[in-house]
Amino acid sequence: MSELDLQVPAAFDPFAEANAENSGAGSKEYIHIRIQQRNGRKSLTTVQGLKKEFSYNRILKDLKQKFCCNGTVVQDPELGQVIQLQGDQRKNVSSFLIENGIVKKEHIKIHGF
Repeated sequence: MSELDLQVPAAFDPFAEANAENSGAGSKEYIHIRIQQRNGRKSLTTVQGLKKEFSYNRILKDLKQKFCCNGTVVQDPELGQVIQLQGDQRKNVSSFLIENGIVKKEHIKIHGF
């Protein structure tokens, strides 16, 4: 008999990690940074998934000052609070969040075109 005949594959549950109660706090929670096209060359950058203990208005104020853009905090019924910034600020926002210790690099997902 060959080695392949003796190995029996174990049952694989793709949702086991999502259902695990002992996973670390915030281990699978990602910060989503997206871009939305507006008119012509205009665009919006949205930041979603920050923890509730952070002051969204304070983070928005710092982002606006550092990147010279306008922005607002929008309350979405499904997603909660979302930060919106003018222009394509995806790389700037991700580097800002990492440098200030708000989130680790592996917890950021950048979506775009």
